Amino acid sequence: MATDEQARRLVDVLATELTSRSGTVLRHDRYYRGKHPLKFASEEFRKYCADRYEGFADNWVQPVADSPVERLTVTGVQVPGQTKADADLWAVWQRNGLDADSQLGFLGAGNAARSFVLVWGDPDDEDTPCVTFEDASSAVVQYEPGSRRRRRAALKLWQDGFKEFATLYLADEVWKFERPLSAGDKKSPQMAEADEVVDSWMPRETGAEPNPQPNPMGVVPMVELPNRPLLASEPVSDVSGVIAMQDAINMLWALLFNNADFASLMQRVVTGAEVPKVPVLDSNGQKVGEKPIDLKKFVTDRILWLENPEAKVDSWPAAQLNAYTDVIEVAVGHIAAQTRTPQHYLVGKMANLSGDALIAAETGLVKRVEEKQLWFGQALREVFQLICLARGEDAKGRELAAGTVMWKDPQSRNLAQLTDSLLKLKQIGFPFEWLALRFGLTPTEVATLMEMRAREAEQDPVAAILGAGSGPPPDPTPPAPALPDAGVP
Repeated sequence: MATDEQARRLVDVLATELTSRSGTVLRHDRYYRGKHPLKFASEEFRKYCADRYEGFADNWVQPVADSPVERLTVTGVQVPGQTKADADLWAVWQRNGLDADSQLGFLGAGNAARSFVLVWGDPDDEDTPCVTFEDASSAVVQYEPGSRRRRRAALKLWQDGFKEFATLYLADEVWKFERPLSAGDKKSPQMAEADEVVDSWMPRETGAEPNPQPNPMGVVPMVELPNRPLLASEPVSDVSGVIAMQDAINMLWALLFNNADFASLMQRVVTGAEVPKVPVLDSNGQKVGEKPIDLKKFVTDRILWLENPEAKVDSWPAAQLNAYTDVIEVAVGHIAAQTRTPQHYLVGKMANLSGDALIAAETGLVKRVEEKQLWFGQALREVFQLICLARGEDAKGRELAAGTVMWKDPQSRNLAQLTDSLLKLKQIGFPFEWLALRFGLTPTEVATLMEMRAREAEQDPVAAILGAGSGPPPDPTPPAPALPDAGVP
């Protein structure tokens, strides 16, 4: 058990780590939302065009982040030794609304390199623990030295009104603290130190609950979902490598718009003639001077007087803007290749491609999704273990250490090709229930389907018997006649 001083110190350390990560998390979130600070190739271009194109963004970060998430769908969890998905654990998943919230968690992990899942018992419903996905800007997990899986502590941090709240999760207890939000004013070192003492973490009022309160689960109840983890460094965001090319694309669009404004129409030039002037009159109507006429008047009136017979009018053609769009298309192609996002997701150009060609084009994305299923699945297996512990099912939680998280097939297939392949698998002996899962139904839908088949069998047992064979069809060739015995009296 930690002492009060140790708990406060640990909250300070984890809060500092969380603050150091928050800048990158918020930057990636802004880029995902299309809020990109425009970059400029020169200081002169920044000076004249910064305000004109402020707020413009050709957002490619969003489809790169969204493309794998739309194929990440959890369909159940399977306990070792069982042939079906566990109905009780799936009910907890559904009651917590995790079909939708899991998508937010997967998207957050892709953008911020990690997200978190917190599991805690509900005193009003012991069978349904509270399970929530947490953003990387408000949660952090500390691991045992030398381990990437054994959790030592976790912190959830948030603000409400003029206070900052922190909940520290340890394996044996949970601490709750609060402190006033810092005003952020410039103060002397002495006053800043005095504020730090006054604004230090204080125990939070929790009503009848003790503080700290015991943790009945016996483990830290928060799990990290790492995105593309590495052995020697932090997980990698899906959008961190896209941001530089995104800035370049936005800059190229700004250059294109600028050229479109000044050089996209044919330009004309007059040589050998003086600039037209208008007289300047005094209050009596007497000419006292001249001033050049506003050339904008010629643009609006579309009239020009040339008194000099030697004057000449020449022109040059409009600028060709496809030089910019060609480079932008190459840049988008680089984003597609680097992130394994199918080009037809980004460029939007599709010819008469066959189904096999589309499947080949999406191979990189499918492999990317399968990698996420591997790492996220390992974390979600621990989440289901925590659910078992919160429900008091310790033995089942230990079994789930070798369990399997079930996912929807990430590959898009032509329905005719899919049913044809399933029919062939049926003919060589694969069971119908397995084929239904392969078809894309969830375990819950498969269970409903099996009940329907059972009811049909009760209503028409003859048809059920005729259609129950799962082996290969009989050979239509008649058997050869038996040969008579030779030389036997």
